[in-house]
Amino acid sequence: MSLLDCFCTSRTRVESLRPEKQSETSIHQYLVDEPSLSWSPPSTRTSEAIHSTNVSHYELQVEIGRGFDNLTSVHLARHTPTGTLVTIKITNLENCNEEQLKALQKAVILSHFFRHPNITTYWTVFTVGSWLWVISPFMAYGSASQLLRTYFPEGMNETLIRNILFGAVRGLNYLHQNGCIHRSFKASHILISGDGLVTLSGLSHLHSLVKHGQRHRAVFDFPQFSTSVQPWLSPELLRQDLHGYNVKSDIYSVGITACELASGQIPFQDMHRTQMLLQKLKGPPYSPLDISIFPQSDSRMKSSRSGVDSGIGESVLVSSGSHTVTNERLHTPASKTFSPAFFSLVQLCLQQDPEKR
Repeated sequence: MSLLDCFCTSRTRVESLRPEKQSETSIHQYLVDEPSLSWSPPSTRTSEAIHSTNVSHYELQVEIGRGFDNLTSVHLARHTPTGTLVTIKITNLENCNEEQLKALQKAVILSHFFRHPNITTYWTVFTVGSWLWVISPFMAYGSASQLLRTYFPEGMNETLIRNILFGAVRGLNYLHQNGCIHRSFKASHILISGDGLVTLSGLSHLHSLVKHGQRHRAVFDFPQFSTSVQPWLSPELLRQDLHGYNVKSDIYSVGITACELASGQIPFQDMHRTQMLLQKLKGPPYSPLDISIFPQSDSRMKSSRSGVDSGIGESVLVSSGSHTVTNERLHTPASKTFSPAFFSLVQLCLQQDPEKR
C-alpha cells in the first residue's frame, strides 16, 4: 500500500515551554496542589530514545479515549526501555475511506515540519500491518473537554479559561503564520500536560493556503466534515459560497470554544445544520450568556466588573498510570462571573463579518 510509506516518519522533539512562560499565572496551580506529583516532559536524551518503531518497546496500559470519527483509539502506554509514559494513537487504516487516509497522511506529514511548543508533538509514527501507530507525549490532564466533563460540568472560571486559551491560540497563531487553517479548533483538541503546557492537536482537518509556492487569500475546499465539528465552524465555512474562507474562520472557532469552556456546554450542539447556519448568520454576535445557542441550558452565569470567579476548587483529580492527586475541596460553583473584557473577546471572535474579527 503506497500511501503507508508516507506515514513512516519521525518527529524531532521541541523544547517544552515552562508554564510560567505562558502567562503570569500558571494553569498548573489551578489543577493540582502538589507540583512534585505532576508529570514533566522527559529529558532530551529520553525523548530521543522514544523514536523507536519497535512495537515490543511499548506496553499499552489503558484506553483513555477515541478520536478521528471514532476510528482511532488513544492509549496510555509505557515505553519499556526508558519507563516513560507516552500516548499512543492507533488507527486501523483498512477502516478508513480515501478522504480519511488523506487527512491522516496530511496530519502526519505536516506535523513533521511544525516545531512549536504549543503544537502537539509526534515523536514517532510507524505502521504495524494495517495499523497506524502515532507516539506522542503523555498529556496528564487530557483535553480541555475532558476537564469540563469530569470536573467543571458548569464551566470553568475566567482565569483558567484565559490560561488554556492563551497556549492554544499561540499554537493557532503559529499555524496561521505558516499559511495553515486549523478548521477544528475546539476544547477536545486542546491538550494539557502535567506541568501545565497547553498544546493544540486535531491536525487532520488542517488546510494549507499555500499552493504551488503562492499563498492564496481564501480557500474553497469544503471536505465532508464530521457533524461533531460543525458547532465550532464559522458561518462562511458552513455556507460554502464563492467567497470561500480564510484563517479568520479559526478565530470564530476560538469564540465558540470560549463559550464552551465558560458554560460547560457546546453551543449549537443539538441544532440541525440548516438551523445552525441561520442562527450564526442572523447576528448579532453571541455571548456566553446567550441561552438560545445552548442545548437545554439554564445558564446561571452573570457579568461582573471584576471578573472574579465565585469559587472553583484549586485542583482536580488526575489519574495517570503512576499517581493520583485528589482534593476534597473540588466543587462546582452555583454561579460564575465574567469580566467585560471576556464578553468583548467572545463578541469580537464571533462577528459575522470575518474582517471584523
